[in-house]
Amino acid sequence: MKKLYTTKVGILIFLAFLATSCEDYLSEIPDNRTEIDSPEKISELLVIAYPEANYMDFAETMSDNVSDKNDDLPSELNLANYRWEDIDVNNLDYRVGYWNACYKAIAQANQALASIEELGDLKSLAPQKGEALLARAYGHFMLVNLWAKHYDPATAATDKGIPYILEPEENFIVTYSRNSVQEIYDFIERDLLEGLGLVTNEYEEPVFHFTPEAGYAFATRFYLFKGEWDKVIQYSSMVVTNPQAQLRDYLGTYAALEYSERTALYASSSDQANLLVVSANSLYARLFASNNFGLGIDKANELFFSGNIFGKSWTYGVFGNESVYNLPKFDEFFRVTNISAGIGNPYVGLVLFSTDEVLLNRAEAYAMQGDYDAALQDINTFYSLRTEGYDASTDTLIKEDVVAIFSTDLNEYTPFYQLNSEQSAFIKAIAELKRREFYHEGLRWFDVRRFDLEVTHLIIGEDDLILEKGDNRRQLQIPNFALERGLEQNPR
Repeated sequence: MKKLYTTKVGILIFLAFLATSCEDYLSEIPDNRTEIDSPEKISELLVIAYPEANYMDFAETMSDNVSDKNDDLPSELNLANYRWEDIDVNNLDYRVGYWNACYKAIAQANQALASIEELGDLKSLAPQKGEALLARAYGHFMLVNLWAKHYDPATAATDKGIPYILEPEENFIVTYSRNSVQEIYDFIERDLLEGLGLVTNEYEEPVFHFTPEAGYAFATRFYLFKGEWDKVIQYSSMVVTNPQAQLRDYLGTYAALEYSERTALYASSSDQANLLVVSANSLYARLFASNNFGLGIDKANELFFSGNIFGKSWTYGVFGNESVYNLPKFDEFFRVTNISAGIGNPYVGLVLFSTDEVLLNRAEAYAMQGDYDAALQDINTFYSLRTEGYDASTDTLIKEDVVAIFSTDLNEYTPFYQLNSEQSAFIKAIAELKRREFYHEGLRWFDVRRFDLEVTHLIIGEDDLILEKGDNRRQLQIPNFALERGLEQNPR
C-alpha cells in the first residue's frame, strides 16, 4: 500500500512535474519511463533534483529593496509582484513555474530514493541517498516558505503548509492535502539530519550538489527560521572557519574584473564563497537590471551610494545608470534545442547558499543568545571585507555603536520570539548587511516575512501601496490548477 503522509481528508492536486505545461506531462504514458536500476542512473537523476526555476525575481520585487524608476511600462510580472497581486501564469520566472519546478525536483529525489531502496540500500549508495534527502528537504523548505506562513511554534500545528511528498508518483492525479507547517518542518528536519549523515564531497563539480558544507549552510538557514540558535552556531562553525579567506572577495578578485567577468565569476565554482549553485531556466539575466520596479536611484542612494556607517564606500560594484543600476551577478547561457532553427532556452546560474550568508546567520544567532562579543566579531569581519579603505584601528564597531546606530521602533522587527532593545538593534544591523549582500537575490523577502516587516511601495502618480504586518499577501496564493482540484487556498 502506498503511504501518504497527509492529513485525514485527502484532496486533489496536480503535481506538474514539467516546467512547461500540464498538458505536456499528461501526454506521456506513466510506465513508459527509463528504469533507474544502477548507481550511475541514480546519480544522473540527482542532477535534476534541484528546482530549475528562479524565485529571485518575484521575491526581490515583493520586498522593500525596489522602487519605481518611472522609465517605462512595467511588465505584467514586474507590476503584479510589486503590487503583491496574485498572478497565475506558468511562464519563466512566474510563481507557478517555481512551484512546478520544486515539485519536479522533489519527484526526482523521491525516485532516486526509491531506486536506492530497490537496489538494497547499499552502503556504496549512501552519498546519493544523502543528496536526495537534502534535495527533497530543500524543495519543500522553499515551497513552505513562499506559499505558507512563516514558522511560529505557537501556530505551526494549525497553519496550512503545502503537501510533503515522500514517494514517487505513479498516477497523474493523486489525492493529497496541505500538511501543517509544523509537519512540513518536522519532515524537513528528518530529511536534513539523515542527509547530512550520508552526503559527501565526491563529485567532479561539488558546488552543483549538496555537499556536507552546502548541507550545513542549509541547516543554518533552517534553524535560523526556527529560532534554534545553538544549532545555527553549530552548523555555521562547521562551514566558516577562516572567513577572511572564505567569503566573497570584493576587495581583491572582483575589484580587478570588468562587468562581464564579474557576472561569469559570481555563480561559478571558481568563487570560494559559493556552496551550492543551480542552473535555472530563466530570463532574469536579461531583466533584473531593466525591470521598472528595481534598483531605482532612491534605493541605490539608500543602500549603496551613500556609503556605510564608517562613512566609506561599500565594495559592491553598482553598474549602469538610473534606468539599469545593478550589481553584476547573473550570467545567461543559452541551451540550444534546435541548431537549424536557432532556438533554445535561456539559463542562469543562481547561488543558493554561500559562506557570506552562513557567517551572517551565525552573527544573528550569537546576538539572540546575548553573546554580543561573538556577534561583533563576525559583524566586524564582514565589514572589513565590504568596506573600501577599511582600517581596523578606526572602523571597528562596539556594542554601543550598534545599539545607537541601529536602534529600532518597538514594533519594527516582530518575529515570533521576543527581542530586547539590544537584540533588536543587532538583528537590524545584520539584516541590513544581508539586504545589501544579497541584493537581486530575493533573500530580503524571507527577512520581510520572518521579521514581519512592513513594506511600502510607491508608484508614481498613485497612492502608496502598503504591506502591513500580518498581511495575508505574504503567503503566495496556491496555483489555480491545485485550487480547482480541491487544494485549500490561502486567505486574502
